[in-house]
Amino acid sequence: MKIALAQINPTVGDFTGNTAKILDFTARAKAAGAELVIFPELAVCGYPPADFLEKDSFVARTGEALVQIAAAATSDGGIAVLCGGVMPAAATVGGKHVRNVAVLLEKGGISFLQQKRLLPFYDVFDEQRYFEPAERQTLCHLNGQQLAITICEDAWNDKTFWPRRFYRDDPVEEQMAQWDASAQRHAETHVAGCGELRIILNISASPFWRGKRVLRAEMLSSIAKRHSAFVAMVNQVGGNDSLIFDGTSLAIAPGGEIVAQGKSFAEDLILFDACNPAPAVETSFEDESSEVQATWDALVLGTRDYVHKCGFSQAVIGLSGGIDSALVAAIAVEALGKENVLGVGMPSQFSSQGSIDDGRGLAENLGIRFELLPIGDVFTAYTQTLDPVFAGTPFGLAEENLQSRIRGALLMAIANKFNALVLTTGNKSEMSTGYCTLYGDMVGALAVIGDVMKTRVYELSRYANRNGIVIPVATIEKPPSAELRPGQMDTDSLPPYSVLDPVLEAYVERYESANHIATAQGLDPALVQSVIKLVERSEYKRQQAAPVLKVTRKSFGLGRRFPIAVKVQV
Repeated sequence: MKIALAQINPTVGDFTGNTAKILDFTARAKAAGAELVIFPELAVCGYPPADFLEKDSFVARTGEALVQIAAAATSDGGIAVLCGGVMPAAATVGGKHVRNVAVLLEKGGISFLQQKRLLPFYDVFDEQRYFEPAERQTLCHLNGQQLAITICEDAWNDKTFWPRRFYRDDPVEEQMAQWDASAQRHAETHVAGCGELRIILNISASPFWRGKRVLRAEMLSSIAKRHSAFVAMVNQVGGNDSLIFDGTSLAIAPGGEIVAQGKSFAEDLILFDACNPAPAVETSFEDESSEVQATWDALVLGTRDYVHKCGFSQAVIGLSGGIDSALVAAIAVEALGKENVLGVGMPSQFSSQGSIDDGRGLAENLGIRFELLPIGDVFTAYTQTLDPVFAGTPFGLAEENLQSRIRGALLMAIANKFNALVLTTGNKSEMSTGYCTLYGDMVGALAVIGDVMKTRVYELSRYANRNGIVIPVATIEKPPSAELRPGQMDTDSLPPYSVLDPVLEAYVERYESANHIATAQGLDPALVQSVIKLVERSEYKRQQAAPVLKVTRKSFGLGRRFPIAVKVQV
């Protein structure tokens, strides 16, 4: 059986655009000789649709699109389509009124429907909020071949791979047991000349995080070997709000070797023939350097799709001359084109000439428009207005934050005037510790590097310079500073990032305790506790922050939920 994996980039709610894309990829698969083309989870309506699933009209539109696809693509019987969508629940048990389904379309109609059984409830996933889980799943028959159809999480519960499982049931194992029983009773159902083929299909919307592609491939390979089956997984690609989907669709032979692989971070159509599998292919995502490139590609894709899917084309970025804003600008240029990125320098009396020159030099290297708007006079006007209230108090945090908020107001004014989006430039280390200003450097539509620790910022900045100097060397080499008071350095308020970031990764991403972190990293417990207090005190800021592009296992946003008003004993 020749199967095509259609790795597409759908937009949530764009039924017209998604349907057109599905029909286009189906035509291409048919021209390539495929008998079956499979599309990602919820491809018709886009993933994740969130509370749109509560709207009957949204669910109805999905069903109408599936009918349209079946009629337009499969009426002549030349190809079948397996596509993800939503349908009304068969019952109202538990109050859920929709199902997450994989629908087989052939000969102009719906011939088979598989309902998702395992509904993830952790990290960014909230599927138990919306969907009715399947009570059971059955094998599908197509052109004389039995197929085990699974939907994303249904394949993520193999007991021989995971030391800790979230669910009792294993849909893959259960369908393979059905296959064994059926094979004994109905040997004639197998495709002649192909032997006893076992084929497991998985339609996915599996978000990216650093290291995810390797883990996913290892897991699917384990399933293939355990069940002596071909495993074909098609994954969504593209950015939807904070989530970035990498694609990297895979076809894996019963021996566990990858025989076909889709591109990462780009739409693709790949084919494999279970009767005549190709030789194993080399994967391209197993070393550290590939993960740096993957993080870069993910941030570029996430930025591009966020801006475009929100209906915009242009971005505005405050260029301070620092490494964070330089990295965001470099990502934005690759995502949107240099003609669509505006850099704005806003020096105060505390800004160094070197920082001003670095910001201008970056803009020249990127080929973007650069505007210099000094804020000294505005800052003076603000402080004079505040004099009656601030009289007798020393210059401090209020005055520092005021500079940041002036810059934020100017950036938003420019964005409003020219129908653009402001991209915020704060990194994960700053967001973790609250080393950022609400309504100041936090203003904007998207936190491009809000899931990138400061040490990773340097790593990505060096990658940005892989083909020549884009980010000025001085920007990378100088000590980081907010430049909000004379001689200010980040280390005045924070430990060195080489010390800070491992603590933050352990506490924020892995939820390790203060004692464990101090022991494991050989640090003074008091230092660890001081960092944790900064993290906990800053939750109110993070809950007012722009959406963060997720590139690690645990990012700020939907996947990390903590109360604001707490008293934490560290």
